[in-house]
Amino acid sequence: MENYNFTINEDNEGIRVDKFLSEEFTDISRSSIVNMIENGNLTVNGTQQNKKYKIKNNDIISFTVPDPVEYTVEAEDIPLNIIYEDDDLLVVNKEKGMVVHPAPGNYSGTLVNALMYHCKDSLSGINGVLRPGIVHRIDKNTSGLLIVAKNDFAHSSLAQQIKEHSFKREYHAVVYGNIKEKGSVNAPIGRNKKDRKKMCVTYENSKNAVTHYEVIDNYYEFTHIKCILETGRTHQIRVHMASIGHPVAGDDVYGPKKVITKLNGQCLHAKVIGFIHPRSGEYMEFNSELPRYFTEFLAELKNRVKM
Repeated sequence: MENYNFTINEDNEGIRVDKFLSEEFTDISRSSIVNMIENGNLTVNGTQQNKKYKIKNNDIISFTVPDPVEYTVEAEDIPLNIIYEDDDLLVVNKEKGMVVHPAPGNYSGTLVNALMYHCKDSLSGINGVLRPGIVHRIDKNTSGLLIVAKNDFAHSSLAQQIKEHSFKREYHAVVYGNIKEKGSVNAPIGRNKKDRKKMCVTYENSKNAVTHYEVIDNYYEFTHIKCILETGRTHQIRVHMASIGHPVAGDDVYGPKKVITKLNGQCLHAKVIGFIHPRSGEYMEFNSELPRYFTEFLAELKNRVKM
């Protein structure tokens, strides 16, 4: 159990206390914070308050976070589209809508639950009980290729390749607007101060991020592009393309308010991954076909006025 104290300044005045705390504790869900408040873990100026309390300048907030509960992740018989597998690793083509690993409030139906059923005890343990085998991630509503390590030896090797930028990751996306030439976005990414669940281009508390993009085809109001990641930050392609005025189609976080709902999330697919096999030392590369939601959207765009 840990106790945290905050003195409020005028920048945060008027914000509901549950929202303020959820922005401070980005690794704890807002619903969990509300539960803690309802359990009496919050005082403002020494008096217990409810979640709707609007904080004032010079308020002193005291918040107690209970010790974490040890969760167990259950194996689940969920179909997987496995592109390649050997004793050290496997490559999975993840469907749009599937969460990669469990998190508070979401402990079932994830890729990890499916991997635990398929691989049994053969998954690396470097990233802990909630992320066995997970070397890198893609967003819930991003489809495509993901590599999974079956042991710590393979995990360490693959993670080092990602760190050294020798691990190839190529994505395809449909973005708003017409891009005429290839280019690069070299801009650091960090948490958005106004909304801690979002990322943004910022030079404060950020990490360097580089995305290279090439035009595949132009359509009316949209462009089909290929993106190659030099780094792998959270929401990197989505943030970088939005930052230059070309958000990913269907993105309800970084795109326009009028979202293309039929895409059920961003039109973004992890199409190619390439790496050196940890044990054999051979370079391996895998290329997945564009999924149906993506090709149907392209077909619709082709029926419009072609640029």
